[in-house]
Amino acid sequence: MGQRSVGDSLKSFGIKRTLAYLNADPEKNIPKLVDWLIKIDKEEKYVGAQAKVIKDAVSDPNNNWFRLIKSLWVDIDDDVRKKAFENFVINSSVVGAKQQKKAREKGGHNVPWAILMDPTSACNLHCIGCWAAEYGNKLNMGYDTLDSIISQGKELGVYFYLYSGGEPLVRKKDIVRLCEKHSDCMFLAFTNGTLIDGAFANDMLRVRNFIPAISVEGFEQATDSRRGQGTYKALTRGMEILKEKKLPFGISCCYTSRNVDCIGSDEFFDDMIGRGAKFAWMFTYIPVGADAVPELMVSAEQRAFMYCQLRAFRQTKPIFTMDFWNDGEFAGGCIAGGRRYLHINANGDIEPCAFIHYSDSNIHEKTLLEALESPLFMQYHQNQPFNDNMLRPCPLLDNQGRLADMVEKSGARSTELINPEDARVLCAKCKKAADAWAVAADQLWGKVPRLAKEKAAKRAII
Repeated sequence: MGQRSVGDSLKSFGIKRTLAYLNADPEKNIPKLVDWLIKIDKEEKYVGAQAKVIKDAVSDPNNNWFRLIKSLWVDIDDDVRKKAFENFVINSSVVGAKQQKKAREKGGHNVPWAILMDPTSACNLHCIGCWAAEYGNKLNMGYDTLDSIISQGKELGVYFYLYSGGEPLVRKKDIVRLCEKHSDCMFLAFTNGTLIDGAFANDMLRVRNFIPAISVEGFEQATDSRRGQGTYKALTRGMEILKEKKLPFGISCCYTSRNVDCIGSDEFFDDMIGRGAKFAWMFTYIPVGADAVPELMVSAEQRAFMYCQLRAFRQTKPIFTMDFWNDGEFAGGCIAGGRRYLHINANGDIEPCAFIHYSDSNIHEKTLLEALESPLFMQYHQNQPFNDNMLRPCPLLDNQGRLADMVEKSGARSTELINPEDARVLCAKCKKAADAWAVAADQLWGKVPRLAKEKAAKRAII
């Protein structure tokens, strides 16, 4: 699908008229926006399903979802909000998702909704337990390679691209150039936030299709203890700049055995909301790489705590939250292996997941489509979901040995260039946590209503 067909689709959806209608009186018309999203996605396979969930909530001005949506009109620049709506809601979640479905059915393999890629392994910080630290400044994907990935992705219907690293904002100029060239796409970066300054914020205002997710480990002591002295003050200064410029941003939190109580607290979430965060990506620590610190892995009790806390926050706090592991119920299990996303590291290795460092394809040697048809990605396609309990989605952390089986059957290799890690060794590091979580997850899943389980099972079928 090219630029013109996306534009034609936007016109047919009447987006300009709808947004103008909203801008006139957002508080009154927010419920009508939700009805409109349901209408354009009658099958409820894309944004319609999410819109239907919050339909009743947005009719109440005191509801947290209503307050969150309203804040997008109060806190965010008008042109930035419009572009984000066009690119993320329409291009990526409606037009692109339908194109992905056609490609998926035609090829008999996974096709992602989003692509995560690392422009560089370079970083200005040295966080404890980070696998990227061993590469230093050694690995980079050139602008032309990044551009090619996006162009290939758009042919499959992918209009949502995420950057990680390393620190992606080391490559600010190239990231801005890609935003300019691919103005129909939405871009997000997982960043430590310390390189956000006024000049970059002005670039964000100009291109309108880039949103940062700032990594924070809790309050100042917790963040600085893992990321280095002064990091918290630097990243919160970045938040101040973004808020002053009326630019959207969120947070990315890795909860560990040491910071889970802080990350999951009301005080922390309320502070981040007050600073302007509109969403929160939550990750749990995975001991990937030779420098990993297994002691940072959360216990089953701590993971269950985050499961319960985030579900409580979704009923009370004006912020959108996503938990990469604990939300398998809503995603239909594991989303990796191209089912909903894939990862391309700074060396060009095409991996099933940012936390699964094994590959049988490289973007310098294969196309995206060829990678999706490769033995490793087909192993994912054929084995997903990995468990009928959607609270145990991951083939590494939640289902002991499943990852190693797929790696061995596909002939994939470790992408750890300095210290390659055998998949069986990695799985062994996660065995204790996997066994403990199996008991806790089965107890939690037993409390999930039958209808919710049936919906989760349907989501697992692509």
